Amino acid sequence: MAVEEKLRKEITMLGQVFGEVILRHAGQEAFELVEKVRAEARDFRGGDASMGDALASLLAGLDADQLRIVIQSFSGFLELANLAEDRQRVRALRERELRRHPEPRRESAFAAVQELAASGLTAEQMGQALGKIDIELVFTAHPTEAKRKSLRSKLRKMRGMLAELDRGDLLPVEQDEIMHELRSEISKLWQTNLVRASKPTVMEEVQRGLSFQEVLWDTVPRVMDQVRRALNQCYPDTDIPTPRMIRFGSWMGGDRDGNPFVTPEFTEQTCMWLRQAALEDHTRACEALADSISISCGDTPACEDLAKSVAAACEQWPVLCEEVDRIADDELYRRQFKVISWRLKQTAAMGLSGPVPEGIYSSVEELCEDVRLAERSLLATNNKEILDSDLRPWLDQIMAFGFQTARLDIRQHSGVYAKVMEEIWKSARLISDSDLPLSEERRVELLLRTLPVAPNLSPVNRSETTRETLDLFRLLRRIARRFGMESLGGHVISMTTSPSDLLTVLWLWRWSERADARNREYNVEADADLRLPIVPLFETIDDLHNGAQILTDALAIPEYREHVRGLGEEQMVMVGYSDSTKDGGYLAAQWALHRGQLSIFEAAKQEGVHVTFFHGRGGSLGRGGGPAARAILSLPSETFDGSVRLTEQGEVLAERYDDPNIAHRHLEQMLWSVLTAASLNSSSEAGEWRGAMDKLSAASLTAYRQLVDHDGFVAFFRSATPIAGIERLPIGSRPSRRKGGDKIEDLRAIPWVFSWTQCRCLLPAWYGLGTAFAELLAAEPESLELLRTMYEDWRFFRATIDNSVLALSKANAPVFKRYAKLADDPNAKTICALIEQEYDRTRDAVLAVTGCEALLDDVPWLQESIRLRNRYVDPLNFVQVDVMRRAKQTEEGSPQAEELERLTQLVIKGVAAGMRTTG
Repeated sequence: MAVEEKLRKEITMLGQVFGEVILRHAGQEAFELVEKVRAEARDFRGGDASMGDALASLLAGLDADQLRIVIQSFSGFLELANLAEDRQRVRALRERELRRHPEPRRESAFAAVQELAASGLTAEQMGQALGKIDIELVFTAHPTEAKRKSLRSKLRKMRGMLAELDRGDLLPVEQDEIMHELRSEISKLWQTNLVRASKPTVMEEVQRGLSFQEVLWDTVPRVMDQVRRALNQCYPDTDIPTPRMIRFGSWMGGDRDGNPFVTPEFTEQTCMWLRQAALEDHTRACEALADSISISCGDTPACEDLAKSVAAACEQWPVLCEEVDRIADDELYRRQFKVISWRLKQTAAMGLSGPVPEGIYSSVEELCEDVRLAERSLLATNNKEILDSDLRPWLDQIMAFGFQTARLDIRQHSGVYAKVMEEIWKSARLISDSDLPLSEERRVELLLRTLPVAPNLSPVNRSETTRETLDLFRLLRRIARRFGMESLGGHVISMTTSPSDLLTVLWLWRWSERADARNREYNVEADADLRLPIVPLFETIDDLHNGAQILTDALAIPEYREHVRGLGEEQMVMVGYSDSTKDGGYLAAQWALHRGQLSIFEAAKQEGVHVTFFHGRGGSLGRGGGPAARAILSLPSETFDGSVRLTEQGEVLAERYDDPNIAHRHLEQMLWSVLTAASLNSSSEAGEWRGAMDKLSAASLTAYRQLVDHDGFVAFFRSATPIAGIERLPIGSRPSRRKGGDKIEDLRAIPWVFSWTQCRCLLPAWYGLGTAFAELLAAEPESLELLRTMYEDWRFFRATIDNSVLALSKANAPVFKRYAKLADDPNAKTICALIEQEYDRTRDAVLAVTGCEALLDDVPWLQESIRLRNRYVDPLNFVQVDVMRRAKQTEEGSPQAEELERLTQLVIKGVAAGMRTTG
């Protein structure tokens, strides 16, 4: 059976079962209502505009219970359709691999090595290329995952059942049993409240991040094994080592920017949870190897090093002798793994305070050395198969996850730290209120003057913010001293606007050296090697433009330059895709990010400093989303040598890591794209291309700001989109605003993009592009050929256009107009007209550049998928418009308002499921 036919059959089967569940639990009348809504939505989608009015009229006559039935039905079906589509993706990958065998799968880790070898890389050059690869995927708690944990667990169970049904050797009775279980899970799905009762806590977010550990633990070795097999095939006579190439980081429990709930206490608990998870996994892996590798060494000389290692451990820690002696003398692998297991448990017993248990591993490298003794012995005794199947996967896991699972980043807004410093200086009588606001020069002067005495400078009367900040830095110092800097990632400074922002974090880090009374045994010399990576985050158009100068000025400060030198001349710089797009619109932000990376990298290079960029991408197209491999390949090649950090946010986590097969595909594509991009070590950007982008960016920025700065735009946005409901949605621990204002600038990028996605406009991912192209072509008609050449030959430009095409394809103008009618501000019609006209201009522009007759003509399967999906998303949009209309007419605090609030949250979840994205 063809893969596509399997998908249709599976969706039909799931739809039938779901229909039976609706009929059984909601009754015949409810079932017929859902079918009527579906039929009218299908006719509306088929081009009959009058059916839109008929559908709106039908919904307007329903009571709250009937609306809930409609929302639940279409939401539930879309979740099941998503499940089937994910399985279709896995089936397609497997079928493609079977067709290509023995050639490797396209865009895989195996293919990356093969392609580089074919390009002429010697074994030595390949080893050097692999040694530069450092992919760090950083999981964040950004509130864009709309699904409850209970829903995700049911979908995960159903995925397993559907996979079982694919087996060709099922007995009829076994098939009946699986179908019975599937109906049971779908019945539970129908009767489960899809909306959380309350916002998740910080620690619940951390637990959610850890829930993907099992999949990642198994997936990383599979990807690394691909690399090794490719190396063996391409370089059969050379042993090329495979270093760590993939690791993970986390903002969960450490991101305090705008989140008052992330306290130092939660950060400490997060650090310990991440550490315990890693050490427990390593201990289980070690004990499994002790059971598995039951080889008797006898008098084999190759095992002598194992015997010496075990004997030395028993001599150093006599308590070990009794446990080791229970194992036969010649089973040296088991004896070595017993020693390692004991030491891992001792390491896990070490907390942030109290005596250090004996026998701990002080570093990951120390553990690796013990394991590599077994590796060398297996190789020396012709047991490479056992090494490859049993031991090397654990070595990959040790390198990827270390003792911390994921390095814990800290993030805070620059303005918070600036106020903390002002309070400290006022307490020390160095400044007074009359000196505020401080100039940048004065701030730097004060920071440098007090930096030598920072450890002894503490405010007497502290605000809550200052107390928490100082407690945080005490905690970070204790973590670094106890567990090493490997436990910590970067210290990210949101909205970095000046060198003093970086110098402030250095000041606070230096302050922590002697501030912790419980650690007075540590001396300054011991702390000298503890260097905190300070990471400026440039996330507005202006800050991206100024980033190079900010970094240059910071490196010109001797104290900061010395700190970077101590980090091995490495500087991490984060660039933000979300706020830059909200600030300047899609095209201007994309170009500011690209040019900003080029200028920042070159400025640092002039100072002898290497920059690793940390890309703060969201899952949605308006926040830097889109295919990850495409994004990597579109980075400026001059700035990229294989070291990269990326955020993985919200619904992206479940989408990429819930299914082991999809997780494997994502990681292998990441490795393929990074290896490919790192080999493109020269610029392919013609000067005239950059000149064209400068013009397009400026025009796009002007068009975008004219819209968002228009009188009445904020009122239109708040009336015509479900932003009010999104702000109240309990999907993340942090507030939806950094400040309490009612300006677009005060709103976080996630609810901004979330709102435009829900109302089917997706404005942040395309607005301004059409005007920019139209103005350029009006002034220079011949530039169309230039733009087409840029699209064909420039990865950055192609990715920028292709992502906007996808956003335009997912937008739905007839549906958006129904949202726009909810806005009754005098400027609403003008604003709506601006949006509609810009959509038409942008669509025409991208079609002219790509040469397609219609959006996504070159990707017909995706075009068809969106068309079919719209039949089920449109009804939810109509319900959402009706619920928003009713809410405007209902008195706050009334029972009707409370019922509408529940419907509001439910329909937001449904539309999010249909669009497969939130913010």
